[in-house]
Amino acid sequence: MGPIQVLDIQDKRELEAYIAATGCDPAGTAIMTAKGSYRVLRVTGVSAKGANLLKQEMLARGGDCAVHRLTCVLDVDKTDVILMGTERQYRDLCRKLQVQPFGLKKLGQAILTTLEKVERRQSYRLDCRGKSLPIGERTLIMGILNLTPDSFSDGGSYPTVREALRRVEEMVEEGADIIDIGAESTRPGHRPLTAEEEMERLLPFLREIVPHCPVPISVDTYKASTAKQALETGVHILNDIWGLQGDPEMAAVAAAYGAPVVVMHNQEGTEYNDLMGDILTFLQGSIDRARDAGVPQEAIIIDPGIGFGKTYDHNLEVMHRLGELKVLGQPILLGTSRKSIIAKTLNLPVDERLEGTLATTAFGIAKGVDIVRVHDVLANARAAKMTDAMVRRPRIGSNALTIGGERRYERERE
Repeated sequence: MGPIQVLDIQDKRELEAYIAATGCDPAGTAIMTAKGSYRVLRVTGVSAKGANLLKQEMLARGGDCAVHRLTCVLDVDKTDVILMGTERQYRDLCRKLQVQPFGLKKLGQAILTTLEKVERRQSYRLDCRGKSLPIGERTLIMGILNLTPDSFSDGGSYPTVREALRRVEEMVEEGADIIDIGAESTRPGHRPLTAEEEMERLLPFLREIVPHCPVPISVDTYKASTAKQALETGVHILNDIWGLQGDPEMAAVAAAYGAPVVVMHNQEGTEYNDLMGDILTFLQGSIDRARDAGVPQEAIIIDPGIGFGKTYDHNLEVMHRLGELKVLGQPILLGTSRKSIIAKTLNLPVDERLEGTLATTAFGIAKGVDIVRVHDVLANARAAKMTDAMVRRPRIGSNALTIGGERRYERERE
């Protein structure tokens, strides 16, 4: 007999592969996978009566449920709820909630939708107006090209079209999958540009770069008029730091031109009721705007907005909890390159933040990030490839597992 192992299971598919590799019957594998997929869910604002019923039903199925200690005597109107259970327990619970009062039917439907979103993150090809990107197969590298004279990191580095085009060629050679071009600085205290000023900077570069760049080009703008003109030049993706909520026409422009969108969390000030809850609510609002306008679900990428509307401690907490963004069911982009979270941690100037950036890149990938937006493309591409080899292996590598010295293979389902 070999040693007892505590398996580090990352997702349902990995658990299924381990169970199947024992030689278990396929029907039994499916049943046990549902029993072994454990989730802890948080729901806010549940009525006291609803919470009491919810706890009773979850306990009856072998799960658990934490509520306010005074809900049993109805001395509170509402409570936050922490649910703990397996996928099978949740599915049994939600069937029972369909006939329960106090808003529990709606909650049951929301739980099932949430679990489905977390598990549905599959690999696919994203259509970027004629170019495509492999989402989920590996981490994609978005290279930054700032055309701003006042960017916090590389402002004024590319004053001519020729110099910008040379940098684009370098980034593509170094491994960039996307080139993100911005003409307005978003650093704290920046002077906002009018749409006319923004396009005056962008157009000469876009007209030259877009036809010659082999990878998709994204434009970093929150203005619908700028986005429309950029798309007319052939740009492939829109990257909006206000998540389609700064300009009410942005979502319609993206839909009309068939452009994927990156929607980032942002806000004025740094006050939160519930940091991750507020971020998820904002991003879900952005997703809803995009979908209502006609942008396909798979063409929406979310960004938690590190460095935007957040304190240093907020940024660290968001990084620690990046995995919670999976609940939205969308590809995740992370932009930490050379930012203040690194500066304040390491006390380093902007040109010495590469190692800090690489640490956030590797950590982000381990937490489920699909795209990293970076200045130093080559180093981050190498870090991403190495991290992918470790993190994504159960999903993109062989479906064979080595157990007890034998290679056993997951059975293909009919």
